[in-house]
Amino acid sequence: MRHSLVALITLLLAVLAPLAGAAYVPDTLRVSAIPDENPNELMRIYTPFAEYLANELGIKVQFTPVVDYAATVEGLAARKLDLVWYGGFTSVQAVRRTGGAARRLVLRQEDAEFKSVFISRRDSAIRKLEDLKGKTFAFGSVSSTSGHLMPRYFMLQAKLDPGRDLKQVAFSGAHDATALWVESGKVDAGALNFLVWDKLVQQKKIDAAKVDVFYTTPPYADYCWTVRSDLDRALQDKLTAAFLKLDATNPQHKRLLDLHRTTKYIRANDADWKPIEDAAVSAGLLK
Repeated sequence: MRHSLVALITLLLAVLAPLAGAAYVPDTLRVSAIPDENPNELMRIYTPFAEYLANELGIKVQFTPVVDYAATVEGLAARKLDLVWYGGFTSVQAVRRTGGAARRLVLRQEDAEFKSVFISRRDSAIRKLEDLKGKTFAFGSVSSTSGHLMPRYFMLQAKLDPGRDLKQVAFSGAHDATALWVESGKVDAGALNFLVWDKLVQQKKIDAAKVDVFYTTPPYADYCWTVRSDLDRALQDKLTAAFLKLDATNPQHKRLLDLHRTTKYIRANDADWKPIEDAAVSAGLLK
């Protein structure tokens, strides 16, 4: 009897052991993105991506909008989200928050050398960073890489302390909101993602005759698609391949690439986000 019991336990352990370390394969892949633009615009961009990925992966894919940047980080950490379009800073936060259980897959070609632009009204006297002293200023979201972290970092590098040298600092919550605040005169100047700025100008949602760029930052690594690292590795490879195969000469692919304002995706290397982490520590936004 004793030998039979030991044999049974051994058999059960042999069966359960692989399951305990089994990779996660979802019935529905839950995708989200940082809310760096208004909700309608986010749905317009990411719903087609969900449809494309569903066709490529052969499983259901659901885009889940969130209320703020922190919700994407907590969602991945709590395993309520599987794949998230993060900014550089939020990707750093996600990796830290999950204890390293998050992995960057791909980024847009432009994200390898991303930039922020500082804007002001053309009728103002603001022509360089130093001219911001005593002025009102808008960042985007507190957790935005291109709308807060890196603009703050480069301001500090220029010996301009936003908390000390500016009259007032506000957070608009999104890049497009920052541009509208500057145009309306709610603030004297602001900083935002250069791709969103270009889109707003091209779509005439901002009057370039009234507002202009007076400073562009040096480049840095920024946005990236990031997954839970316990997601089945074969599925991760399929996700990576799905983004890398997008070809601007294919009309259906070009639609997706245009939505993300890029011409191609490239593989991510986690080490490229170390400068973002260092900048966040230097700016006092991470310990």
